Amino acid sequence: MRLVFAGTPEFAAQALDALVLAGHKVVGVLTQPDRPAGRGMKLQASPVKQRALAAGIAVAQPQSLRLDGRFAADAQAARAQLQSWAPELMVVAAYGLILPQWVLDLPPQGCLNIHASLLPRWRGAAPIQRCIEAGDAQTGVTLMQMDAGLDTGAMRWVEALPLATDETAASLHDRLAAQGARLVVQALERWPTLPLEPQPEQGVTYAAKIDKREAWIDWQRPAAEIERRLRAFDPFPGGQAAWRGAGFKVWRVRVESGQGAPGTVLALHAEGPEIACGDGSVVLTELQRPGGRRGPAALQATSLGLVLGEPLDSQPPEA
Repeated sequence: MRLVFAGTPEFAAQALDALVLAGHKVVGVLTQPDRPAGRGMKLQASPVKQRALAAGIAVAQPQSLRLDGRFAADAQAARAQLQSWAPELMVVAAYGLILPQWVLDLPPQGCLNIHASLLPRWRGAAPIQRCIEAGDAQTGVTLMQMDAGLDTGAMRWVEALPLATDETAASLHDRLAAQGARLVVQALERWPTLPLEPQPEQGVTYAAKIDKREAWIDWQRPAAEIERRLRAFDPFPGGQAAWRGAGFKVWRVRVESGQGAPGTVLALHAEGPEIACGDGSVVLTELQRPGGRRGPAALQATSLGLVLGEPLDSQPPEA
């Protein structure tokens, strides 16, 4: 089968690798334009582009696929390119651009999306982070036949994956990327016989894009909720707290049962400071000061100068 692959980050690159390794004829790749990255903010190709070029696959990087939008010329060029590639099926994974109807209709077999959740739970941009934040017991991968809606298409394959109690977005990303890469290869081996199952109407949730402003820790929230959110936001955007106007990042905590006014320093343990929450408390076990590296709180908490019985700041330093 002639395939076009559309994707951008490492999650998608692993699926592209698997398709190429399995011997599928990937005739072209769509990926996001190169973006500034790193300390020098130099333009950097996406992981998918890097893998495609290494495999000798043609790459297109339109800024938009809307024929009537701001980058209509880009979209027109992309349409001509797709037509010349003449794919039978497009495989899509974390591409980052909305596929308009003309793209969905172009391949005779349509577009197959690798989505990192058990649809219809966690439709949208950040299913990996939101399932951890919500305390879900499991997630997984859904291979979905795309339609014009937001992750509303019929399901081709669903496979669950249990979440570990210490799961972070980074660890779950890697497990789901490997799972998605394996499943898409297996699905194409069985493609003519794979059923189409409409998504259930019940249980729909939306995984909103992560906003870095969500990093600010609200100590009024329960300790268990704060702990989950920190794992969900590792590696981005982490957790942010402040003491007397000096901000610092919180990466890991341990839930305890201490009680006190939310945000108050309850104890200064050898492992790290214990902070009261809306319900229970947390011991900060991994921190990062501005300009420094993340590491054990025991090595960093002293330099913060936290005072027993006093509260952390209730607002971010920039507020």
